[in-house]
Amino acid sequence: MAISSIQFLHSLRPFNASFTTTPTTASSSKNTKTPRVSLGFRSSVNFNLCSLSSGFFVSSSARSRAWALARDRGEKTEDYHPVTDSVDDDQVVSTPQKLQERDFTDTPYVPIYVMLPLGVVSMNCELVDPEGLVDQLRILKSVNVDGVMIDCWWGIVEANAPQVYNWSGYRRLFQIVRDLKLKLQVVMSFHECGGNVGDDVHIPLPRWVTEIGQSNPDIYFTDRDGRRNSDCLSWGIDKERVLKGRTAVEVYFDYMRSFRVEFDEFFEDKIISEIEVGLGPCGELRYPSYTAKHDWKYPGIGEFQCYDKYLMKSLTKAAEARGHLNWARGPDNAGSYNSTPHETGFFCDGGEYDSYYGKFFLNWYSQVLVDHGDRVLALANLAFEGTCIASKLSGIHWWYKTASHAAELTAGFYNPANRDGYAPIAAMLKKHGAALNFTCVELRTLDQHEDFPEALADPEGLVWQVLNAAWDVCIPVASENALPCYDREGYNKILENAKPLNDPDGRHLSAFTYLRLSPVLMESHNFMEFERFVKRMHGEAVSDLQANSNKKQTKLQGIDDQVAA
Repeated sequence: MAISSIQFLHSLRPFNASFTTTPTTASSSKNTKTPRVSLGFRSSVNFNLCSLSSGFFVSSSARSRAWALARDRGEKTEDYHPVTDSVDDDQVVSTPQKLQERDFTDTPYVPIYVMLPLGVVSMNCELVDPEGLVDQLRILKSVNVDGVMIDCWWGIVEANAPQVYNWSGYRRLFQIVRDLKLKLQVVMSFHECGGNVGDDVHIPLPRWVTEIGQSNPDIYFTDRDGRRNSDCLSWGIDKERVLKGRTAVEVYFDYMRSFRVEFDEFFEDKIISEIEVGLGPCGELRYPSYTAKHDWKYPGIGEFQCYDKYLMKSLTKAAEARGHLNWARGPDNAGSYNSTPHETGFFCDGGEYDSYYGKFFLNWYSQVLVDHGDRVLALANLAFEGTCIASKLSGIHWWYKTASHAAELTAGFYNPANRDGYAPIAAMLKKHGAALNFTCVELRTLDQHEDFPEALADPEGLVWQVLNAAWDVCIPVASENALPCYDREGYNKILENAKPLNDPDGRHLSAFTYLRLSPVLMESHNFMEFERFVKRMHGEAVSDLQANSNKKQTKLQGIDDQVAA
């Protein structure tokens, strides 16, 4: 699907930075709200990556991934030194510090999907290079990939006039996928594509919508200084008839219903296995609180995005109902996009976020997010009755080790150290039988980097919390990788997170979507590693792992014999 916020975060630093190897150390947190009980969210490899605003910090085991990402974007790679491809499996497996592989034979089957390129369908809704795509899909099918994921862009399909839909390019694509006996995950992409590092296409919102925005910019999310964000529509117009006589949720529903009618045969034949419903920027359920368009840089806390007239009207109504009309305002001491929590009066320890007013505001702000998801997913269930639906959640892991969790608060996740902000979202998804797609599952707790030790990020703590919030209400959890991944160590990390070791309830991911189909993936060595990864995610035996396991057993038996003698 479209570039996620986490992929964007990890794309911010240029690749001409130096690579430094440091020991991996466990991070502790006195502010995390839950005991750090391991559920198996650990990797068998020593790979930590901190993607920051002025350079990359990567352990040596990750260099091949960073080098491949640079190649993906057409950047110079002469200065990058990937891990040597010629290292044989024997050598790798016999080096515990580099790779201790777990045998996933007979573990639960996790379906594998592969994201298609962002520009596979043109702005004229024509399939780009169908012959080349068929060849690549046949190769994916040859290694038993279950299916592919495709964005159905609102800005392409309903580009020129309200309720005038053009699905032609997607129909041809779906026919190809069906002929190859693959499955489809389809994303209802109601956001703009482009403007982020790594985006190779630009797909704006429909032209007729942006024309409305020129005369009524309050249809967009707005920060305290009045800067608009055209990535998606403000949730303040969910029930406002400002889109040529329709509300925003009516527009979304009409689009989804048109898709369901157009592709009825693909639903009936079970070719379409899941619909992921876009609920915000990058298709994620969150406010656009951190964006490069407004000069945000990691690890800035971001800004609240509630200053369009429609959301301010909602806030005023909530303040009146509470009996405190003076609370009908956003915080005036919450800093700016690139502030740190301790620099602000609102997010610092003991700050206003924990005051009566702060709790009121954050309750309202986060409830608007939950209510938006509730409204849209209710209509999605009407449109796609009988088909699995899903929602994507952003993994905002920086400042997680502080009391306020400032970056999560500005994004709409009311998750300070003394409150579980993800349980209400999980409950809302449960209400609609929707799955959670979480983007942060592959990441480990970041090393304390010399440039940004104050970021206090903890993706593993966040993963522990969010996955348990979802599993506690018994909804499926899927994931995708945040960075292009081609090496064995990266795949092992994903595997460990997909199938937690020794989980007493046998919980595991319901599906994994690989980001993304590219010429680099199709290079022979990379594709061999990918095929091996697919087999292990499917719970199949891998010959080289079995061979090395037999060698290890033989060696251990030899040692036992010597001891016995």
